[in-house]
Amino acid sequence: MKHRGRHRRRRRGAALRAVLTGTALALTAAATLISVSQAGVTDSPGALRPLSSAETGRLRLQEHLVPTGALNRLSAAMGRPVGVDAVLASADRGMRASADCSSADRASLPVAPAATRAYCWDPADSAGTAWRPASVTTSGDADDDGVWGAHRVVLAGWTHSAATGRADERGLARVAFVNADDPARLAYRWVLLVVPVDGGRDYRGLGSGISGMVWYQDKLLVTARTGSADALYVYDLDRIQRAGVDGPAIGRVPGGWSADGYRYVMPAVGSYRFTAGRCARSGPPCPGALALDRGTVPDSLVAAEWTAPDGDRNARLWRYAFSTDPARGGLLATDGAGRVTAVEAYRTRAAGIRGVLSYRQPGAEQPSWYVGHLPGSGDGHGGLWRQDSTGAKAAHCGADASHRCWAQSAGSLSYWQETGEVWSMSDRMLFALPLPDLDRTLG
Repeated sequence: MKHRGRHRRRRRGAALRAVLTGTALALTAAATLISVSQAGVTDSPGALRPLSSAETGRLRLQEHLVPTGALNRLSAAMGRPVGVDAVLASADRGMRASADCSSADRASLPVAPAATRAYCWDPADSAGTAWRPASVTTSGDADDDGVWGAHRVVLAGWTHSAATGRADERGLARVAFVNADDPARLAYRWVLLVVPVDGGRDYRGLGSGISGMVWYQDKLLVTARTGSADALYVYDLDRIQRAGVDGPAIGRVPGGWSADGYRYVMPAVGSYRFTAGRCARSGPPCPGALALDRGTVPDSLVAAEWTAPDGDRNARLWRYAFSTDPARGGLLATDGAGRVTAVEAYRTRAAGIRGVLSYRQPGAEQPSWYVGHLPGSGDGHGGLWRQDSTGAKAAHCGADASHRCWAQSAGSLSYWQETGEVWSMSDRMLFALPLPDLDRTLG
C-alpha cells in the first residue's frame, strides 16, 4: 500500500528526464511546423466563454458512496484485497517501443508536436477492433513525487465496443496497469472494472465507456456513460480483488468468483450523479475527458463534455475541487448534503473532445486549457488547441498548413508533474512528450 508522503525525488526525476531526452524519437522529421495564432482558421474553438450561474448549476453532482459494510462483505467472500504492487508483479504482457512497432502503429502518433516516447500494445490486445483504448492517468497524478509505492505506473482505460466482438463483453471496461519503472521495458496486467450489487454479495461489469480517468491519491475516478444520470464512478486502488474462476461469467459462480477470464477485478466504491438528470443539450453534459490539475488550491478535477465531432453542439469545460479532508482522500469536495458544485466552467466552440488538460504557466494570470479533439470526419489525425479567455492556438503541419497534427483517434491527456511530460494515446499506441515541446509547437 502506498503511503502518500508529499516528497519529491529531484535527483531521480532529473535522471529520468535525461534518459527521456536522450531517447527522443524522430517520428516527424518530414513535417513542416508553422506555429501561428489561429484567428484566421474557420474551425478554431475560439476564446473560452464563462458559463452563467444557471448553466453551471447543471453541472452539480450528488455523491453516492457504497456502504463500507457491502465492500467488506465482498472482500470477506473473495479474500483479502491486493494492491497495485501485486498486480504489477503479475504483469503478463509486454509493450514494444516505437522502433519495434508497425508502420501503421507509428502513423497514428502526433505529427506535431512529436512524441519522445511511444509504445504499442501486445498484439493479443491490439489485433482486434472490439476493445479500444481511450483514457490514461499515471502515478504522477496519484502523488506529486510521481511514484506509487516503489513504482512508476501508467493506467490505461479500454472499453469494449457495443457493436463488435462477443455480445456478453459489449460495453465492459478494463484498465491496463502498466509498470513504467524502466522506460525501455513496459509491461502490464489487466484489471476488470466492476460494480458491487446485492449489498456486496455479488458484482456486475461496469458496462460503461471510460473516455476519461484520473488517479488521485488512492482513488481512481472514471467517466460513466451508462444512459443513467451517473457522471463518474470511483474505485479504490487498495481494494483490488482476485477472481479465482477462469471463465466468461462475471460475478459469483459455483466454485468462487469469475471475471470474464481476468485475474483481477476492482469494485466501485462510489459514484457521482448529476442532480439535474441525464445528459442532454439543455441539461447536464455527457461526461467525456478528465484530467487532474495540481495548479489550483485545492487540487481539482477538470472535465470536458463529449459532443459529436460532426454535430453543431459545442462542448462545456469545467472543474470540481477535491476534498482536503484526510478522511475523504481522493474524493471530491462536497457540502453537508453530499453535493458537488463546479468551481469553474466555460463553453468552447470545440466539438468531439477526447482530451482535456488545464495548466497554469509560471507568471500567467489564468490557466491554459488544452483540448484535443477528433476531426469532423471522426477519424484520422485530430487537432490539439490551447485555449483561454483571449483566444485559441494550434500547431500547423504539412505543406497545406493543416492543423490536423495530433494523434489519430486521440485519447485523454495526463500531465506528469515530476517529469514534465504529457501522456496520451492514439487508437494504437501509448505515448508521451514534454509539455514545453507542446507549448513551443503552439507558439
